[in-house]
Amino acid sequence: MLTYLQAIILGLLQGVSELFPVSSLGHSVILPKLLGWNLETGPSSPFLTFLVATHLATSLVLLGFFWKDWVRIVKAMGRSFIARQIREDDVPGRTGWLVMVGTIPAGVLGVLFEQPLRAMFTNAKIAAWFLIANGIMLFGAEMLRRQADNAPLGEDPDAGISKMSWFKALGIGAAQAIALIPGFSRSGASMGGGLLAGLNNEDSARFSFLLATPIILAAALLKLPELFLPINQPLLGPAAVGALCSGVAAYLAIRFLMKYFETNRLTPFAIYCAVVGVASSLYFMRH
Repeated sequence: MLTYLQAIILGLLQGVSELFPVSSLGHSVILPKLLGWNLETGPSSPFLTFLVATHLATSLVLLGFFWKDWVRIVKAMGRSFIARQIREDDVPGRTGWLVMVGTIPAGVLGVLFEQPLRAMFTNAKIAAWFLIANGIMLFGAEMLRRQADNAPLGEDPDAGISKMSWFKALGIGAAQAIALIPGFSRSGASMGGGLLAGLNNEDSARFSFLLATPIILAAALLKLPELFLPINQPLLGPAAVGALCSGVAAYLAIRFLMKYFETNRLTPFAIYCAVVGVASSLYFMRH
């Protein structure tokens, strides 16, 4: 079982790596192995239940950070649903429906391939290889990105997002679904998909975080009852501490990233993933 110190470290790691495009699942698999922690990370282990608690905290922070946006979006979606029409000039309503379309691929694939993906979660070597692939993916997104003009000052922050086609939103969602594999980053894949779809850095980051909120929240709530099973009772304390640390780290991470992606790129994260993935792979080859 997890100690409180391990829960704190993993909680902080998850909160940062879930939003930074560096794969929270990959880091959660690799770090315990590197540190020699004797943690069971099998498909039915309590460790996965602990991660559910940290993901729930992250999703709640995302929901809180974008709360005003979500209220505006949900109200607009409700109006468009009643009117049975999604107007092109209805920026918040169209953005909300684009987010819903983008959640479809990850939701479907997560249900269909849950067991094989859980089995993959046990192998730190595989996670390290996919972390390298994540770095390559981020490099590719930067090389092929198409610059889009920043929205004029005072314009709706979702104006650029709302101009996307439904097909592009589905494509970004499909890109996000690759993060079901440990080592690939949810935010990195969706941001990369957004860049390829013609969004600028800031819009792709914003759409990525909006897209992540319902996906992470739904997955966490679906698995949360497992935390209260008798076998997981000793995990409740560490899980609560880990979730708190994850929430704090996620809040600081999203504040930083929303500012960072106004002008900066994915390249530093690509280099980090490649270096850590290669270093971890070499370590695991020798041990």
